[in-house]
Amino acid sequence: MTPDLRQLRYFVAVAEERHFGRAARKLSMTQPPLSQAIRALEEALGVELFARTKRTVDLTPVGADLLPEVRKLLAAADALRPLAQSLARGEAGALSLAFVSTADYGLLPQLLREFAVRHPRVRLNLAEATSDVQIEEIVAGRIDAGLIIPPPPPRHVATLSYLPVMREPLVAALPASSVRHRGRGEPPDWSDEPVSLADVGQLPLVIFPRRLAPGFYDIITGCYGTAGLTPRIGQEAIQMQTIVSLVSAGMGIALVPQSLRNLRRTGVVYRPLAERTPLVETGLVWRTADVSPVLAGFIDIVRAHAVSLHALAPRRLGTGRRAKQGKDARERDA
Repeated sequence: MTPDLRQLRYFVAVAEERHFGRAARKLSMTQPPLSQAIRALEEALGVELFARTKRTVDLTPVGADLLPEVRKLLAAADALRPLAQSLARGEAGALSLAFVSTADYGLLPQLLREFAVRHPRVRLNLAEATSDVQIEEIVAGRIDAGLIIPPPPPRHVATLSYLPVMREPLVAALPASSVRHRGRGEPPDWSDEPVSLADVGQLPLVIFPRRLAPGFYDIITGCYGTAGLTPRIGQEAIQMQTIVSLVSAGMGIALVPQSLRNLRRTGVVYRPLAERTPLVETGLVWRTADVSPVLAGFIDIVRAHAVSLHALAPRRLGTGRRAKQGKDARERDA
């Protein structure tokens, strides 16, 4: 027979009082049922817990060693209900979140700071991944949600929900050696002087592989097409840090979301584009039918952030207008 919590509480009471009568009064019960319960506990464990005489009740060596462990078990049992209530309210638990590298330089830190303030007991499991990898991980149930650049693969849109969070313009990341700047006292990477693709579009382009980020890839190459240019792909790289490092090495230019200006690299200059360009969208995606209380709390924070940036309302990816980002993307204000 497995001991139950009632028997363990009786054991602690007798151990503390060293007297069955006093322990029974403390437990608001009579002595015979208490004695029977302790005897049943000893039989279940196969050991004697108390050395009994007519005058005293002392713990055996086994009982003395067992007492702190029983107290730990009872403390854990007492904490179970409050923990369950915290989990139900989304105040405790874990959240597995992935994010594209572009989100790491502005959006993600803002969301995580606010989430940590509101949900300090939630354990965050974070991983950087491309949008396509995130979608597969979310669908497979290995992560809860992800910050992606849309759109997701059509085969998954029926089971996912998507919340646009941020739209930002593209800027040009240029090798500092290729930039002419005005003002002798002004370092070349501090200027906000716009640059035209007509001036830098002949330089090699460093970009994500299309198979990993088709939406983002099409936005960038579409900018070249709109300007009447054909991009000359010099290098492809998966991580945004690598792309900027390749620019720093003088291997080409890159068109990157504006928040990447927070990624400082020696030898890299960021410039706004003179041309009208589509906005790059970042949003949160999750399984529609699988929203835990913890995830719901994170979605609330993301939704508030999206409203502050005038993003779109959340929607099922399989219904309504899909999050397209090529020629249908909204253009930033001139």
